[in-house]
Amino acid sequence: MTTTTPALRAGRREWIGFAVLMLPVLLVSMDVSVLYFAVPFISEELRPTATQQLWIFDIYGFVLAGLLISMGALGDRIGRRRLLLIGATAFGAASLLAAYADSAATLIAARAVLGVGGATLMPSTLALVRNMFHDARQRGTAIGIWTATLTGGIALGPVLSGVLLEHFWWGSVFLINIPAMLLLLVFAPALVPESRNPGAGRFDGVGAVLSLAALLPVIYGIKEMARDGVTAARALAIVAGLLVAALFVHRQRTRAYPMIDLALFRRPGFAGSLAVNLLAMFAIVGFAVFTTQHLQLVLGLSPLRAALWSLVPSLAVGGVAPAAAVLARRVERAYLIGAGFGIAMLGFVVLARVTPETPLWLLLLGASVYAGGLVMVMSLVTELVLGAAPPEQAGVASALTESSSELGGALGMAILGSAGAAIYRRKVLDDLPAGLPADARDAAGETLAGALAVARGLPAELGEAVRHAARFAFTDGLHLAAIVALAAMLLGAVTALAALRGIRPVDPAAVPDDVPAAPAGTSPDASISR
Repeated sequence: MTTTTPALRAGRREWIGFAVLMLPVLLVSMDVSVLYFAVPFISEELRPTATQQLWIFDIYGFVLAGLLISMGALGDRIGRRRLLLIGATAFGAASLLAAYADSAATLIAARAVLGVGGATLMPSTLALVRNMFHDARQRGTAIGIWTATLTGGIALGPVLSGVLLEHFWWGSVFLINIPAMLLLLVFAPALVPESRNPGAGRFDGVGAVLSLAALLPVIYGIKEMARDGVTAARALAIVAGLLVAALFVHRQRTRAYPMIDLALFRRPGFAGSLAVNLLAMFAIVGFAVFTTQHLQLVLGLSPLRAALWSLVPSLAVGGVAPAAAVLARRVERAYLIGAGFGIAMLGFVVLARVTPETPLWLLLLGASVYAGGLVMVMSLVTELVLGAAPPEQAGVASALTESSSELGGALGMAILGSAGAAIYRRKVLDDLPAGLPADARDAAGETLAGALAVARGLPAELGEAVRHAARFAFTDGLHLAAIVALAAMLLGAVTALAALRGIRPVDPAAVPDDVPAAPAGTSPDASISR
C-alpha cells in the first residue's frame, strides 16, 4: 500500500528566510536597468569609445544569460545556498570594483563579474524557494512574490538610478548593492536551509563551456539585430550558436550525469511551460522600449519623470502574482494562464490606439493591463516548471526558466523592435516636409531621437513639421508592434490550453523527492541541512 506524508508547511523561519532571498532577486533585476541615467556621467569621466560604451551596457546581460544553465547545474551539485553565498560575495566585490572603476575596461570587467554573480543568484533563489516551501499553496504564493519582485526591480532600477545621480556620483548606483549582499551573507546561513542533488554526479565542465558557447552567440546576434539590423555576421553568430547547441544536446544525451536531464522535457507541462514563459517575456520586454520612448520622446517627459511614470504599471500590478496563486487553488492553471494572455491582449488593443495626442493615462492604462496579464502568466508558469521538475533538479529547472526568459526578451526586442523601426522609417520618409537636406532626412529616418535632434537645428516651423511627422511615424510603428505582440499573446493562450490542461504542481501531500524516508523518531526534513 502506498502512503503519503503530509507536506511540511513553512513557518515563520522559512518566510523570514524567503524575505532575505528577495534581496538578490531585486538587485540582480535592478542591475539590468540601473545604468540608464548614469551613461552621460560615465562617458564624461571614463571617456569610453562607442564600442566600450555598448559593452558596459551589454556584458552584464550576456554573461548572465550565458551562465544560467551552468550555474543552475552547479548549484544542484555543491548546494544552492553555498552557490548563493559565493555569488553574493562575487556580486558585492564586483559592485565595489564597478563603483570605483577608473577606466572603461575596468568597468566592463566589473560588469562581467556582476553577470557571473547574477547567474549564480537567480537560479539559486528560485531553487531554494522550491525546496523551502513543500506545500503547494505556500509555494505558489512565494513564487508569485518572487515574480513580482523580479519585474518590480527592472522598473525600479532607472528610478533609483535617477534619484542617486541627483545627489551622488555615478558609482553610487553600484554601491547600493553592497549592504544588501552583506545582509544576505549574514542571515542566509541561519535562515535558509541548504539543499542539493546528492545523485547529480560530477559537474560537466565541457558541457558548461558548450552551453555558454551556444547561448552567447544567439543572444548577441538577436540583440545586435534589434539594435542595428540584420547583417551576415550577426546571422552567422546565431547559426554558430545553434550548431553548438546541437553539440550540447548530444553531449547531454550521451553522458551518465548530464547537466540537464533531457527527460525533464518529457515530463507533463515542462516544455509547454517554458514555451509559454518565453512568449510572455517576448511581449513584456520587447514592448517596454516603445513605452519608454513614447514617454520621453513623444510626450517630452524628462528621463526621471518618465522613469517615475513607468513605475505606475508595476505598482498597479504588484498584487497580481500573489492573487493568481490564490485563484489557482480553485481554477485550473491552464485556464488562468490563458486568461492572463487574454488580459494582456486587451492591453495591447488599447496601446494600438495610442497617438501623440493620446493622454498619458491611456498609455499607462494599456501598459498596466498587459503587464498585469503577463505577470499573472509568469508567476503561474514558474510554479508549473518547478512543480514539473523533481526537487533535486530544482537548480537546473530554475536556470532553464531564466534562460527562456532571457531568450524571449531578446527575441521580443529584435522582432518587435524591427517591426516598429521598419514602419517608422517608411512612414517618416513619406511624411517629412520637402526641402530637407539629404543628411537631415537620413538622420530623421533612422530613429525618433535622431529626428528630434534634426528638428532642433531647423527653423521653428520646419522643425515642428519634422517633429510632427516623426512622432506620428513612431506611434504607427508602436501600433504594429502592439499587433505583433497581440498575435504572440494569442499563440501563448492557445499553447497554454493545448499543453498545460490538467497539469498541476507537485501534490502538496507528497514528500519532496530529495528528502529520503526518515527513520522513526526523526523529522522527514532531517536530510536538508541548515
